[in-house]
Amino acid sequence: MTDNKTSALPNPFILERADPQITRHTDGRYYFTATVPAYDRIVLRGADTLMGLRDAEETTIWVQHPEGPMGSHIWAPELHWIDGAWYVYFAAGEAASATADVWRIRMYVLENRNPDPLAGEWTEKGQIETPIDSFSLDATTFAHNGARYLCWAQHDPGLEGSNTSLFLAELADPWTIKGAPVELSRPELPWETVRFAVNEGPYALIRNGKVFITYSASGTGAEYCVGLLSADEGADLLDPASWTKHPEPVFTTNAANGIYGPGHNAFTVDEDGNDLLVFHARAYEEIVGDPLDNPDRHCRVQPFGWNEDGTPDFGQPQPEH
Repeated sequence: MTDNKTSALPNPFILERADPQITRHTDGRYYFTATVPAYDRIVLRGADTLMGLRDAEETTIWVQHPEGPMGSHIWAPELHWIDGAWYVYFAAGEAASATADVWRIRMYVLENRNPDPLAGEWTEKGQIETPIDSFSLDATTFAHNGARYLCWAQHDPGLEGSNTSLFLAELADPWTIKGAPVELSRPELPWETVRFAVNEGPYALIRNGKVFITYSASGTGAEYCVGLLSADEGADLLDPASWTKHPEPVFTTNAANGIYGPGHNAFTVDEDGNDLLVFHARAYEEIVGDPLDNPDRHCRVQPFGWNEDGTPDFGQPQPEH
């Protein structure tokens, strides 16, 4: 499952970068983005090697608006190459003011048509409009069987006691939903409802005849963990009945290894094509004050393998070294 190169990855990989994503472009180059603790901008790094991301110069590609929408809580950016252009999906609230609601979190998209996302110009494509105008975040996208999908977390006002469920829709273009979204998962199991009833941070992985979507559940402390949805690759992904939820979390706190609250993951591969899990976690359990004000959700990267039934085997969060 591992080789010397990937098993020796530094842990943590990049400090104070939550909701991390590492993507390997078609030319082999790596890019990294994540939430910064100030929640005020979107940053991007690029490198020719995975390890090169650790010391790569960090470029700010966009900053929050001084007023109005997109003015606070800049969260969970994701970088995707779609039809010859780069897109960044992210969430944002309103800029703080006497009348603003900084918790009016919605999803937005940036576009850059330069082949190098660290060059060129990033333009705002606007908000991703959903049928219900409610708290929404953590947009991710993937293509499968000739269609492109958007998966995200959103509050359903009709679902009492729940914070966010996972929704899926086809995209007409990278910033426009096509047709009616469907709910894939809601926080119902005990491990999904610790402190907060949350399903969020989805990310897709297509392998072994299956479409997998990982997601994070519960509050953002040590209870944070990763769940798994799966569907057959030939199934109608917009039919909720096509999806099965794993009954237990697939990646959780490991007190023995000193890693707490692993989640909001992404996937990438090393230079040899070995699968890597990208996630954030803290190295201690007790958090002083509001967890949202705590910067110690560090980016971590470790190899993972596969079970005999074709499902991913993420193992345990590895100790720092």
